Amino acid sequence: MDDPTTMTLTTYRAALDAFLASPASASWHDLSVFRDGTVARACAAVDAEHGAGHVVAPVPERFLAALALTPLDQARVVILGQDPYPTPGHANGLAFSYVGPPPLPRSLVNIYKERAEDLQCAAPVSGDLSAWAKQGVLLLNTALTVREGATQAGSHLKLGWRAVTDAILAAVSQQRPHVVFMLWGLPAQAKRALIDEGRHLVIASAHPSPLSAQRGFFGSRPFSQANDWLKAKGEEPVAW
Repeated sequence: MDDPTTMTLTTYRAALDAFLASPASASWHDLSVFRDGTVARACAAVDAEHGAGHVVAPVPERFLAALALTPLDQARVVILGQDPYPTPGHANGLAFSYVGPPPLPRSLVNIYKERAEDLQCAAPVSGDLSAWAKQGVLLLNTALTVREGATQAGSHLKLGWRAVTDAILAAVSQQRPHVVFMLWGLPAQAKRALIDEGRHLVIASAHPSPLSAQRGFFGSRPFSQANDWLKAKGEEPVAW
C-alpha cells in the first residue's frame, strides 16, 4: 500500500480508508475512534463541507500526516495546536509546519525565535517540521481540518474532531512511558486532564501566535526543558 500522505485522493473518507489500510496506521488503528466510526463521521462532515463548495485544508491525503509520520509506539513529545493554518496553501497535516515559499506563518516564526533563544542556534529557513515528526514529535492539532480563508480559523472545531484528538492524546498518555506534552495556549491547556502527569511532563505556556507570544511563550524554553527531562528519563533528546 502506498503512503497515504503522498497519494492523490478526492475525499477525506477515502484518505481515511487509505490510512487504515497502510502500514503507517499500525499503531493507531486499534483506537476506538477508528473502529467505532467516530473518525469516519468526522470525515463525512468534512466531505459535506467540501461538497457545499468550501475549500478545506489540508488536502485529504495530508490530514492524517501527523499520525502517519509519528507512530503511537514512537511518540516522545506532543505539540498541540488548535487547527490547521487556514491561509490557502499553508496547512500540511502537521501542527505549525509549513512547506512553501517565504514568508513563514507568524506563529512558526515565533516558535523559531524561541528555539533560537532557548538553544542558541540559528532559525531554519524551511518551515517543514517533518524532521521533528520522524523523531517522535507528534504535531497534532485539536481539529484535523479547517475551511481555508482569512476568517475561517476554528471553523471545523465542532465537526467531531474533538473526540478524535482527545482519544489520541489519551492513548499517548496511557500507552507511552515518558512523553513531554507542550500545551501552547488555553485551548491546548484545556486538554491537560487527559494527561497522566505522574508519568509525563507538561509544559504549558501562551500560544506562539503574534497575539499572545509576548505573554509567556517567549522565554518559556520548551525545547531545552523537553530534552533535559527526556535525558533524565533515559530517553534520547530531540534534534530540534
